[in-house]
Amino acid sequence: MTAVSSSGLSPFTSALFAGALAGTTVDLSLYPIDTLKTRLQSSAGFYPSGGFRGVYAGVGSAIVGSAPGAALFFVTYEEVKSRLRLLRENDGGNRSSSERSTGKEWAEPVEHMIAASAGEVAACAVRVPTEVVKQRAQAAQHPSSMAALHFILAQRASIGALGVWREMYRGWAITITREVPFTAIQFPLWEGMKSWRRRTSGRSQSSAFESGVFGSIAGAVAAGLTTPLDVLKTRMMLAKERQAALSLFARIWRESGPKAFVAGLGPRVMWISGGGAIFLGTYQWAFNVMTGIT
Repeated sequence: MTAVSSSGLSPFTSALFAGALAGTTVDLSLYPIDTLKTRLQSSAGFYPSGGFRGVYAGVGSAIVGSAPGAALFFVTYEEVKSRLRLLRENDGGNRSSSERSTGKEWAEPVEHMIAASAGEVAACAVRVPTEVVKQRAQAAQHPSSMAALHFILAQRASIGALGVWREMYRGWAITITREVPFTAIQFPLWEGMKSWRRRTSGRSQSSAFESGVFGSIAGAVAAGLTTPLDVLKTRMMLAKERQAALSLFARIWRESGPKAFVAGLGPRVMWISGGGAIFLGTYQWAFNVMTGIT
């Protein structure tokens, strides 16, 4: 049986540090695959965007954004999930045991969807600017993350501070549109598989290995289903000028057809499947250690 030691950190602190560690670990270990995926989705084409050369281009922005972005996600996710569960349990006191059992089966996945969606919105405050800088370096528009950032900031004289802000957050809406469905698929699957394993094993918490395997499966499913949104997000961030999502979607469809929306499907599924294993496995390991679960 698992046990929580009195010296364990609080769930909030554990989620904060475990999320930061998980985000940094996964982004650095799988960065080359992410670069290849970005170049496959670029409107300039794979080889003009750099091909197989310089696959760590833009890694500086990833290092800066990984820890705070993932920490924000998991702190928000765990907090919202906990509060929703508490509300359900308090409300369940007025229901029969059969009603509580039926309600729990449906309520838990919905709680995980809501919590994960809230976490993604919070994380995107950090993730979107770092993605903009990172992807422009990955697509060989600039030699490094610093050069891409300097280019954006240098536009202040012509577009003003607000214009620079909007440029840094270009693709915010489409990123949210991509990430919310992704997490709404991935996290209920991940939590559901962990719950099933806890029931069958008799343990109160999943191991890091189990969490990693389930994270890989859930990530692969979610990645495949949301690839069209990822293509649209990448094209928006790499465009020379700001474009509305719907007009860009129509242009891609007209010029390249539906196959353009599955560009990078293989690398994306491979990257996120492997990333899900590392990200959620690392998170579970660190969370278990920090909360004193043995």
